[in-house]
Amino acid sequence: MDSRELRYFVAVAEELNFGRAAARLGIAQPPLSRTIQQLERRMGVTLLDRTSRSVRLTEAGAVLLHEGRKALTALTAAERRAQRVGGERLVLAMKPDSDGGLLEKILARYGADVDLRICGIGEQSVLLREGHADAALLRFPHDDPAGFAYEELLTESAVVVLPRTHRLADRPSVTMADLADEQLPHWPGSPPNGGPLVTDTAQLTQLIALGRAVAVLPASAEHHLRQGLTCVPVTDGPLSTLAIAWPEDARSRPLAALVQAAVDCAERAPAGVSR
Repeated sequence: MDSRELRYFVAVAEELNFGRAAARLGIAQPPLSRTIQQLERRMGVTLLDRTSRSVRLTEAGAVLLHEGRKALTALTAAERRAQRVGGERLVLAMKPDSDGGLLEKILARYGADVDLRICGIGEQSVLLREGHADAALLRFPHDDPAGFAYEELLTESAVVVLPRTHRLADRPSVTMADLADEQLPHWPGSPPNGGPLVTDTAQLTQLIALGRAVAVLPASAEHHLRQGLTCVPVTDGPLSTLAIAWPEDARSRPLAALVQAAVDCAERAPAGVSR
């Protein structure tokens, strides 16, 4: 099959309506129907059960939808990465203040310009997978490394970020049990926990400053606190690992140099973090 057929099928499978799919694709409905019929004949399977009132995916259609989405994403990503070849700068995706204090050192050691793509929580993997970035700084276990190669850079202990007026703010340390009654946020892709859904760091710090949440974050968060907030170590808090990730099939000397610069800087990280 070609990419056009696959795009047509994915549109119909997602809309489960030929009229809406045709409008989404900007084509007439009859050629869309013919393309799907031709695809089914060539594959030798029924992809869609159609009646006069409904369209439903068959088991084979559900498999093709799942795999087809990944294939189309890979094609688009390949095109974007190819367009950046030829002297253009690498694009590094990351959340604000999520570099564990390494970013400035990495860029200095790399020695060439890098375009930074600052994104919301959980968006780095998407940008990398879709070809909008050549590499990304991820946080494990929160970010999904599926389909990427990566180098772990450093592992950090946890702190809780609180307003300075909070009842726990003067403690030398706390435990997760001490936070049992606190409003903890949840992140995109994580199960709801009764706290607010947080999609970016600005929103998170605003909620903390207003006393509507506290957050358990990597220890390097203390270097980026806004006025009125403080950090307290969480002795049994979750460890967080910073990694630099890239598409597992990427073959780029500039990218390899950036990864090596990140690894070199991580090996020289100060005490308090581990490699």
